[in-house]
Amino acid sequence: MENQQEPGHSIDPAVAGGERPVAMREINYRHSSKFVPLLEHLGCSLLVSTYAAGKVVSVGACDGQLHLGFSNFQQAMGIAPPRQASDANGVKTSSIAVGGPNVIWFLRDGGSLASQVDPAGTYDRAYLARESFVTGNIHVHEMQWGADGQLWIVNTLFSCLSTLHEDFNFVPRWQPPFITELAPQDRCHLNGLAMEEGRPKYVSALGTSDVARGWRENKSDGGVLIDVSSGQVVAGGFCMPHSPRLHGGKVFMLDSGRGRLVAIDPHSGQAEEVASYPGYGRGLAFHGRYAFVGMSRARETSVFGGVPICQDRDAMRCGIVVIDWMSGQSLAFLEFESGVEELFDVQVMHGSKRTVVCGPYPREDQQLPVWVVPRGEQVDAILGGAGGDCVQRKRPY
Repeated sequence: MENQQEPGHSIDPAVAGGERPVAMREINYRHSSKFVPLLEHLGCSLLVSTYAAGKVVSVGACDGQLHLGFSNFQQAMGIAPPRQASDANGVKTSSIAVGGPNVIWFLRDGGSLASQVDPAGTYDRAYLARESFVTGNIHVHEMQWGADGQLWIVNTLFSCLSTLHEDFNFVPRWQPPFITELAPQDRCHLNGLAMEEGRPKYVSALGTSDVARGWRENKSDGGVLIDVSSGQVVAGGFCMPHSPRLHGGKVFMLDSGRGRLVAIDPHSGQAEEVASYPGYGRGLAFHGRYAFVGMSRARETSVFGGVPICQDRDAMRCGIVVIDWMSGQSLAFLEFESGVEELFDVQVMHGSKRTVVCGPYPREDQQLPVWVVPRGEQVDAILGGAGGDCVQRKRPY
């Protein structure tokens, strides 16, 4: 990581219950001199989930300055990247999803409302919390949209891939062949999902155990990449891998416990190191030749005992490193020095320099509330004329 650095400081509102004053979290960060110019050059921003800190962080750059925004989502895990669709009127919409311990939140692109979110004129994209779905605590990890618009979820507790249905907490769709029953036992710690043409293609798991939490016995080298269609393990020997991705005709994955990004030949099972970085890797997104990798410090638990990257905890960093995957060179970074210790997911918001997330807790986020309300003629269209005489409108909305 580069030596030239620029410091930053932010006060993030943390969740406080009831009517108590909102607690404040102090976050200190620094970034390399190339981080902001790179985001501005690419014309993109980032969304990052922080898990333990319970935030989704929007990372944007404008006029040579880095801007961070914080939205409260309890134990935020997977972020499903923007899904483009059209509504019943043919209007194009975009949605993202954020996974938590018991619920999945769905947020919709507010379109032109983005420019009106306080402070007005600041943002070019706004995602507004619109719905939630209660899954129960299934240990949601990564999520991806399917070609049919369904949300595919890595259901880690039940060792399966799931989708959603209004009558159930989840619908199990696929399990590794070595898992013999559907049970809430986190047998292999299934965690990552790569899609190909809108269908699940590869998943990552920390082991191939078929007993409750059995993956922990061989965590130092028991990690695998599995082909979903065949159910076969195509590559193994990884240390707690995460975030498989298909990009540029290659299969990438984070060999998290060794702090490295690898490219995998699914035919031979050989893994080639692309680059290394000083953190426990979770979260991988691409923009052309640039890979954005999430890094975390290890928690002080038995889970990380014996993991190579954790042997020198003082050297570990929490943040995002940008890697040119074609050359293997680390180009830029953002590091959280305090206030945030671990990340889970990273998503690139293409075509948006400053994205704002208007989550379900505007008070805790210290945001002004945003209401999306139909105009009079839209109400008539929604109701189809029914009930039009029930209320006399004194003035248009």
